[in-house]
Amino acid sequence: MPLSLTARLAIAVILVLGLGAVGVTIAALAYGNQASREAYDRLLIGAADQIAGSISIINGAPVVDIPVSAFELLALAPDDRVAYRVLDKDGSTLTGYATLRSPKANTAGIGFYDGSLAAEDARFVSVIRRFSERAYSGPVEVIVGQTTRARAALAWDIAQSALIVLGVAGLAMSGLAVFAVRSALSPLRRIGGTLAARDPRDLTPLDLKVPREIAPMVSAINNFMERLERQVVGMRNLIADSAHQLRTPVAALRAQAELAQDEPDPQRHREILARIHTRSVGLSRLTDQLLNRAMIIHRADSVPNELLDLRSAAIRALDEFDPDGQQNIDLILPEDPVWVYGDAMTLSEACKNLLNNAVRYGTPPVSLHVSGIDGVARLQIRDAGSGLPESYREKIGRRFSRSGLAREDSAGIGLAIVDAVATAHGGKLEFGPLVGGFGIALALPEVSA
Repeated sequence: MPLSLTARLAIAVILVLGLGAVGVTIAALAYGNQASREAYDRLLIGAADQIAGSISIINGAPVVDIPVSAFELLALAPDDRVAYRVLDKDGSTLTGYATLRSPKANTAGIGFYDGSLAAEDARFVSVIRRFSERAYSGPVEVIVGQTTRARAALAWDIAQSALIVLGVAGLAMSGLAVFAVRSALSPLRRIGGTLAARDPRDLTPLDLKVPREIAPMVSAINNFMERLERQVVGMRNLIADSAHQLRTPVAALRAQAELAQDEPDPQRHREILARIHTRSVGLSRLTDQLLNRAMIIHRADSVPNELLDLRSAAIRALDEFDPDGQQNIDLILPEDPVWVYGDAMTLSEACKNLLNNAVRYGTPPVSLHVSGIDGVARLQIRDAGSGLPESYREKIGRRFSRSGLAREDSAGIGLAIVDAVATAHGGKLEFGPLVGGFGIALALPEVSA
């Protein structure tokens, strides 16, 4: 089971705080060691300076009178051992422990170095005092050493105090991080709560104030709900239209069939059968158009558009078109491809509806043209008639609206289907008189291949 977003953020925060704690601990220990070393190095050099200051030249030889105050400084670390050594210019020990070694070079006059004292780690300082007297001319070196127990204890105390402060700060930061995570995720919970509280039939867009990072998700949800609403509304309209449009012809067919069943006159019987056939053809055409409309509604939001040549859609539509009669339709195509983004099936269906209207209500000859001019791809049907009446042109795209030229068996949804296809492809219907006739076109944005 995948981790929740809260768990992922918590793990990320814990890792960041953990790595920060490790880094801070290392820094605290380093700071404690540095601070304790500097503090005790000052005590060492203070003791060495006092010893060096007590040296005097008597009878041509250096004499050391070690002051008690020098060791009082070092007595601040009672658990540590202290050792000293004073050497003359020849390297002979004047006083102290002769085993204490001198650093290899101490040209600056003061030098610190690490070593051991009674098998313990120790810190040493070397201080050189120079004499220029007639009886004695040369350096006298003072070495003072101290074990590091107090240093380590002080370093740990400093680090421990720092870690306690940092631990409290870490807990505070953890609490703030929890609050920040919960606060950052609250818009998601608010979105979920809003959706859960909605009526299932409510597909209106979400109107919530959310952070900029979550806005794309809300926008995607709203777009999805908008597409879903279009599908639902389309299906509702289709069901209502189908019930409205199919009820009358089916009832008429049933009545005509009952009349034919009881009609004894052969001539009258044939007339009734002819009407049944005519109504059956009209019902079949109506059913095809309703199914085509349902298919277009479905594909508009479920099938992605693809790059296609509009000429191929025109050829496919003409191949599949089955007109009422043997009227020929001229196909006029450009030499170069006319590229559009679209759905080949729905474009072909729209073209067939335009062809059907032109063949049924137009004046021959009927021709199908494909063109691409100034960034607009057109799939145009032309005939030699006067075209749509002025009173009907503003109603193009409305379902079940019929012009004065329409036959009685017309459902009035052919151009509505074409208009829906044009809208789904970001285009529009264009119509108007031409030289020697009338034209109606499906105009789409042309693209480069």
